[in-house]
Amino acid sequence: MSVAVVTDSTSYLPPNAPAAMSVVPLTVVINGVEGSEGVDVTPAEVARALGGRRVSVTTSRPSPAAFASLYRQLLSGGASSVVSVHLSAQLSGTVESARLAAAEVGPQVSVVDAKSTGMGLGFPALAASAAAAAGGSASTVALAAVTAASRTSTLFYVDTLEFLRRGGRISAASALLGTALSVKPILHMVDGGIVLLDKVRTASRGLARLVDLAVEAAGDADVDVAVHHLDGAERASQLASTLSARLGERLQDLYVTEIGAAVAAHVGPGLASVVVHRRA
Repeated sequence: MSVAVVTDSTSYLPPNAPAAMSVVPLTVVINGVEGSEGVDVTPAEVARALGGRRVSVTTSRPSPAAFASLYRQLLSGGASSVVSVHLSAQLSGTVESARLAAAEVGPQVSVVDAKSTGMGLGFPALAASAAAAAGGSASTVALAAVTAASRTSTLFYVDTLEFLRRGGRISAASALLGTALSVKPILHMVDGGIVLLDKVRTASRGLARLVDLAVEAAGDADVDVAVHHLDGAERASQLASTLSARLGERLQDLYVTEIGAAVAAHVGPGLASVVVHRRA
């Protein structure tokens, strides 16, 4: 009997990631029209919408019923238990929906808050999948996700804090500070919340600082790195190349992916993110 692993669509796992898990999509709403992330709505559509006037872009969590249906399907299909790994509870109600469903389905379901998103969630989900593939128990699989989350640093640069403010992901005071000083913010995830880490004057300095901070986060460990972008493939490629040169033999797996529509709705065009997962 195996442990089934579930995550949500904001993990943004690359196509070549070695994983077997079920993915529950978040919903993205553009001017009142709903669509499932990764199925009906693309990041490019969100980027275009955010660049227009009088366009509303919002997101909503999966329902508890959607999670409960999937959990029951996996258990009836032969899984002995389910470990469900999701984005930070401070960013979305997805974890709450998963926990409500788990309470309904029974103790065979465990829910883990990865306290991040993007590959900050993806790396813990991959760790859970690897532990499940190795025959680990539900507690072992959940612990693998929690441990990977504790070894993962999520850093990101945005051109403006306005979209994070609109979505309530940072305070209005923090957004006003960035706007008033005309600075480019670098942020990171701290215990599931978004915290301002540094401020620079230009985009080029922001990307250079992002690399420095990623190398600091790696320390002396062997690391896996993910580079995310929104409508900025060339910028992401440059970041990946620079990080590869700086990290050298310590760099194990390197992924470059565009973030999906749900996170795009809250960060806006210009995002560049580096997620560092320390293997030990």
